[in-house]
Amino acid sequence: GRMRVAGVQGARRGRKAFTAVSDPQGPRPADLVERRFAADGPGRLWVADITYLATWAGFAYAAFVTDAFSRRIVGWAVSPSLTTQALPMQALNMAAFMNTVGDTLIHHSDRGVQYVSLAYSTRLADLGITASVGSIGDSYDNALAESVNAAYKTELIRARKPWRTVEEVELATLEWVHWFNTARLHESLGHRTPAEVEHDYYANHTRATALTTT
Repeated sequence: GRMRVAGVQGARRGRKAFTAVSDPQGPRPADLVERRFAADGPGRLWVADITYLATWAGFAYAAFVTDAFSRRIVGWAVSPSLTTQALPMQALNMAAFMNTVGDTLIHHSDRGVQYVSLAYSTRLADLGITASVGSIGDSYDNALAESVNAAYKTELIRARKPWRTVEEVELATLEWVHWFNTARLHESLGHRTPAEVEHDYYANHTRATALTTT
């Protein structure tokens, strides 16, 4: 299973990484979210997760980074490889490159090997992002990310299968993410789009700032 593989990989990197995955008492990022997937503005809390699907050419893996406030997918990647560098790191780098990273940003994930790897943890630290890892170890630890995966599977993957190549999935994912962010009405957002929610936030924020500074 996943834990055994993680232990083997971690053992090569020394004791600290090993305990981070397999010893619940060991040093690993705290669960700073504790299932409260709410934020009072964009760029405060990102949730990250990985899902996979079958193509005629083999498995395709998709990684998403989603902003908890607006439900906007801020970073994503599709790859035939599940390695940290190929998949979640690309999604994280896109999110960091395309968005403002505030000094209070928390990145929440499950305890998957890719997210607690030394490379990924180091990248988060370099970006000044605080890592949070689900403590219970069930799907509710990362419920918001799970709901993004579910939407992706239902609205794109199952609706348009079979998929021939990973490249075909990647192109379709690009289109779906754009639609998800800018056109799809989200029930949890009061039937608004993530783009609208962020636009409204910044409009109100700017107005409030203008009032206090005049």
